[in-house]
Amino acid sequence: MNEERTKKMKQDKYDILEEKAISQPLVEHIYTADPSAHVFNGRLYIYPSHDIEAGIPFNDNGDHFDMRDYHVLSMDEIGGEVTDHGNVLDVKDIPWAGRQLWDSDATHKDGKYYLYFPLKDKNDIFRIGVAISDKPEGPFVPEERPIDGSYSIDPAVFEDEDGSHYMYFGGIWGGQLQRYRNNKAQEAGCEPADKEPALCPKVVRLSDNMLEFGEEPKDLVILDQEGNPLQAGDHERRFFEASWMHKYKGKYYFSYSTGNTHKICYATGDNPYGPFTYQGVILEPVVGWTTHHSVVEFKGKWYLFYHDCILSKGETHLRSVKCTELQYNDEGDIQTIKPYLAAEEMNI
Repeated sequence: MNEERTKKMKQDKYDILEEKAISQPLVEHIYTADPSAHVFNGRLYIYPSHDIEAGIPFNDNGDHFDMRDYHVLSMDEIGGEVTDHGNVLDVKDIPWAGRQLWDSDATHKDGKYYLYFPLKDKNDIFRIGVAISDKPEGPFVPEERPIDGSYSIDPAVFEDEDGSHYMYFGGIWGGQLQRYRNNKAQEAGCEPADKEPALCPKVVRLSDNMLEFGEEPKDLVILDQEGNPLQAGDHERRFFEASWMHKYKGKYYFSYSTGNTHKICYATGDNPYGPFTYQGVILEPVVGWTTHHSVVEFKGKWYLFYHDCILSKGETHLRSVKCTELQYNDEGDIQTIKPYLAAEEMNI
């Protein structure tokens, strides 16, 4: 009886949260996460991860996030019908593949569409690969090898107004960023001490052919309001994973997940390389451990895409992509979003 009562209480909790959520899943026939949203040819395309139940025990390395293919979603209107374009890239079709297709992103240049993805190679080391298509919805054909010099996870590609493309990447813990310093793997790499500067996400300009790094990746430094780099022990603000870049009224906005404190935060700067100054929280914690996102302008409004685990009743590796409008004040500050209207009462 106690087990049944506990199950009923859990069900009731998620039913209430679903009612109180500010948005609902874009699709429910599959689980989707890590949404990267872009407008191509006047249509909105979302490049998510495709979550599955792989039956792998949970751990801090994220082995239970054993995604094996990518789908592309698209829509003509926010709130309108969503098209699932099916499996557009599969791990079995990538020559250098080991396992785990995590958070991807896409961009466009000269009639070609490029999908950038993290994947563990056959030595269980994350690299970043690229696949190409003639259409934004794919299917995408992968290159034979990962990008030379790439490592870690969560590539996000930003096209600036001059046509230059920049990739932002990195993620600690399971994303392996702590294993590297100055773009070199360390024999026993680990996170810095709490009072030391936090690990930085990486930024790199892509080559003209979009298939290579055009330079050595650089640290993207996030500063506090006094101009000091955020410290490794500042888990409320330091970078963990899920880079994203957008531009609003001439200012660069770098946003990211704090990981174990479950927030989407942002910092602003005057150029694609930074430094960036921490500004605040975009999205408060959602149901589920991870929080990933993207920011896009579509038909004159700005939107935040994110995911949570309400549809799967709290299964942290089975997530669903959602969307809500993003608001700025007159100074360009982003207004913090509460994903549930009764979050405090629910103790999520």
